[in-house]
Amino acid sequence: MGLGAAVWLALWQLHVVFLPELDAGPLFSRFAHDGVLVIATALCLWAAFASNRRERRAWLLIGLGVAAWTFGEIYYTAVLWTADEIPIPSPADIGYLLFPPFMLLGVMALLRSRTRDVPGTLWADGITAALAVSAMSAAIVFETVLDSASGQGLEVAVGLAYPLTDLILLGVIVGALAGTGWQLDRTWVLLFAGVTTFWVADSLYLVENANGTYSSGAWFEIGWWLGLLLIGAAAWQPVRPTLEMRADERLRRIVLPLMFGSAGLGLLVYGCLAHLNPVAVGLAAASLLSVMARTMLTFRDNVAMLRASREEAQTDALTGLGNRRALARVLERELPRATSAEPLVLVLFDLDGFKHYNDTFGHPAGDSLLIRLGGSLASFLRGRGSAFRMGGDEFCVLFNPGAHVAEPMIVGAASALTEHGEGFEIGCSYGSIELPLEAADAAEALRIADQRMYAQKNAGRTSASRQSKDVLLRALAERNPELNSEVGIADLAEATALGLQLSHDEVEQIRHAAELHNVGKVAVPDAILTKPGPLDEGEWAFIRRHTIIGERIISAAPALTRVAALVRHSHERWDGTGYPDALQGKDIPFGARIVAVAAAFEGMTSPRPYALPRTPEAALEELERCAGTQFDPAVVAAFAVAWRDHTLAAAA
Repeated sequence: MGLGAAVWLALWQLHVVFLPELDAGPLFSRFAHDGVLVIATALCLWAAFASNRRERRAWLLIGLGVAAWTFGEIYYTAVLWTADEIPIPSPADIGYLLFPPFMLLGVMALLRSRTRDVPGTLWADGITAALAVSAMSAAIVFETVLDSASGQGLEVAVGLAYPLTDLILLGVIVGALAGTGWQLDRTWVLLFAGVTTFWVADSLYLVENANGTYSSGAWFEIGWWLGLLLIGAAAWQPVRPTLEMRADERLRRIVLPLMFGSAGLGLLVYGCLAHLNPVAVGLAAASLLSVMARTMLTFRDNVAMLRASREEAQTDALTGLGNRRALARVLERELPRATSAEPLVLVLFDLDGFKHYNDTFGHPAGDSLLIRLGGSLASFLRGRGSAFRMGGDEFCVLFNPGAHVAEPMIVGAASALTEHGEGFEIGCSYGSIELPLEAADAAEALRIADQRMYAQKNAGRTSASRQSKDVLLRALAERNPELNSEVGIADLAEATALGLQLSHDEVEQIRHAAELHNVGKVAVPDAILTKPGPLDEGEWAFIRRHTIIGERIISAAPALTRVAALVRHSHERWDGTGYPDALQGKDIPFGARIVAVAAAFEGMTSPRPYALPRTPEAALEELERCAGTQFDPAVVAAFAVAWRDHTLAAAA
């Protein structure tokens, strides 16, 4: 239907321009174009009932506007086409003049249904574009109509209503496009093309009518009919997803408003050199004011984005507390003001039990826990200090105790970071420092507080691991005193680890593993442990299981989990022929390699039912002979140095 109408319009235009004398009967009669207008009306009204509920009102309003203009044109064709004098106003004028307001309301309703959260800058762009286009229309068309306006008041008003409504309609459609951020789809392109084509035809009519040169059947009349047909076609275009307004830096977002603003400025300059009607001058000036408003809005948005960016950069996204950067800024501001009489207290906290909580309940639950604890800490400090999250499960507190003692505040903050429930208990370790008494700058203060926090945490871990280890050693001694490792071997394992420059935690774990490496033998029958002769294959199977059993026993104490892993691998061999996992070379945990050497030395120098003890020197020679096959050569060398140092110290 719409395609047939478009073909007819093309043929009609060819007829008017090139073959005006051709008589094609009813095909090119004066009533033929009314069929095109009826089709355009039907397309809009039909779309109003076929479209989704959100757009129904928009297309109904646009359809009513097209229907009103179609009514006016049909009346004009039937009654006024051949009249010697056309009365103003006439029923045709009523239909014509109802088109712009209905169209305006429909376009605004469509814009509202297809956009959301339109920023103020885009509204300003739309207003600028609308005012600039309206000013140009007023300068081109309204000027001519205004100069020729004559007659009675109502006649003059109707004559001026056409250019006024046209310039408003064109301005609004351009403004609507700007309001979408110029994110055009086929609907908006066809609406814009239809309104622009209609405006061109109306403008040419108004100018020729004002000059007394217009006659029915002019070549530009196709603009009215084609414009309405394009509007009808726009109603049947697929709907794109709702446009999201995003602030971006695309060039057109700034170039187009500047172009429209420049058009308004150009009109004002022209008005200074030549006569320009007040309507055009006022609209052009208003477009410049709109550009100024847009500049102000852009500045406001940029300031807001900068402020938001700064806040985000200094805020922990999970808990909403200040982050490490925020702490650094606060310290930079407050540290110069702190004195010995009124010091600042900085406290670092590290949660105890958080890893176990995460492993047990999952990371989302862990995040929720951090949010709760952060809120609890902030509530406790409200009005008294500031809370920060340093990352992970570390928090920080900064406050000025004034004349009060700082320790109750620190303990209260630590209590705010505790929580317990079924299957979990969360506590915290902390380290504090007074500023500027103990540090002169922020970096040094954080370093000292961090050291103190981890010293407290490690002290707690060491205490727990030592208590668990002592219980196991006591049980081992009660079961079989001969299985209890010599303290000297633990000392040698510790000295070897220190010689290899391992960390304090690793040295402590290796010492415990050396003391507990025999604990799994409690499950081996005494007949096998005390058998004077060689063991058969079944008996060796019992022996090889003792490291796995030892791991299970030791790992029952959470503080000794890492020690348990060292005990499991204490009988692996450097060449990969050991047990229980046949690990090879550097795949064997470093601490287990040290325990293996210490345990072998202990086995060779201690009395056994099946062999006489060797001298320490002979045992060292055997270790060196097996370096590279059974033992790590670097560990054997370090153990030999530790043994010689131990011997020299004992002799002294």
